[in-house]
Amino acid sequence: MADTGRAKPGWKRVKFGDVVRLSKARSQEPLKDGFERYVGLEHLEPGDLRIRSWGNVADGVTFTSVFRPGQVLFGKRRAYQRKVAVADFAGVCSGDIYVLETADAQVLLPELLPFICQTETFFDHAVGSSAGSLSPRTNWASLASYEFLLPPLEEQRRHLDALSAMLHTAAQLVDLARIAELARMSQLLHSFRRKRGSCDHFPKEWAIRTVRDCGNVQVGIRKHPGSLSGSNMRPYLRVANVLDDEITWDEVMSIHVPDPDIIRCALKEGDILVNKGNSINLVGRASIFRKSAHMEGEVFFQDHLMRFRPNEDVDSEYALGYFQHLLYTSQFTRIAGASTSIATIPLAAFEGLPFPVPPIGEQVEIGRTLRGLADACNCARKRLAATRSMMRSLMEEWA
Repeated sequence: MADTGRAKPGWKRVKFGDVVRLSKARSQEPLKDGFERYVGLEHLEPGDLRIRSWGNVADGVTFTSVFRPGQVLFGKRRAYQRKVAVADFAGVCSGDIYVLETADAQVLLPELLPFICQTETFFDHAVGSSAGSLSPRTNWASLASYEFLLPPLEEQRRHLDALSAMLHTAAQLVDLARIAELARMSQLLHSFRRKRGSCDHFPKEWAIRTVRDCGNVQVGIRKHPGSLSGSNMRPYLRVANVLDDEITWDEVMSIHVPDPDIIRCALKEGDILVNKGNSINLVGRASIFRKSAHMEGEVFFQDHLMRFRPNEDVDSEYALGYFQHLLYTSQFTRIAGASTSIATIPLAAFEGLPFPVPPIGEQVEIGRTLRGLADACNCARKRLAATRSMMRSLMEEWA
């Protein structure tokens, strides 16, 4: 609920349902009524106000809720997923999507509605009012009771100008990030899959070794009840910290490190950490260990991770690129043994994988190219996150 003590002159507290209307337009025969596209929850991307994918009504659909250009689509099921979009075409959508519109454009500018639906307080209200354990849904009566501060129209227009500029920038950054990612993936596959006829091959000057021959592979420290306390507590990385080409330093935990493991499992700059155990679609993702300004002293790693320390004639960036190639082409998945929820790469199978080794100069060039493309992706994503954060900060004035 809004804090009226923060209200500026001319601002007033309103209920969402007093300024926003829930559309009840329906079509029992969408194709006959001229609707060609449908939108389900799977077509809405969290944090992205554009609808970038859809289904074809001609392929068959049971959806009957009609939406038109300018209306706002809000995912009422699992509202914590933050799925909000503005329609730029007409169609039908899932019953788990609310179609919203401004009740009076002289009270609330229609173009501002999607931004209101993206504020933290609105999502908190939607999630807090949802019912159901497996698939919680919020209802219109609950959403309609949400209260926020509404500025005068002139100030709404100033907000809209700023938010529209940010939205335009965000859309460009989304496109840039996708293009950069496509370029990175294309380059990565090109670097390690060179076809002659119907057979994969590598240039004849490339040596084909095994992972075992190209570096030292080590499994990390096993966590057990006695390891959670002791005299030698050290920070260690878990599977949750090692993402695809990224190590996160959030929630780094500590573990008791026995003396023999201090040398065996201490990480060095340039080591590559590979997920040994994870869900089937994530097992094998890897990242290079680089010292963090937020973490002093030695850092260790758990036994669900494998550390690959490359030999002197193997470049770390090149090795990471090759491991990513194995991940993206499902080669890690093929050697992983799966239980009900966790897939595990056997150490011997990982060490026995073929590892192509070009001359070091070519390795460095491949690694440098892949790193440049990865950095471009990361830069676009960080700028996108910063832009969306600015948008939320501006809208939180209304909260």
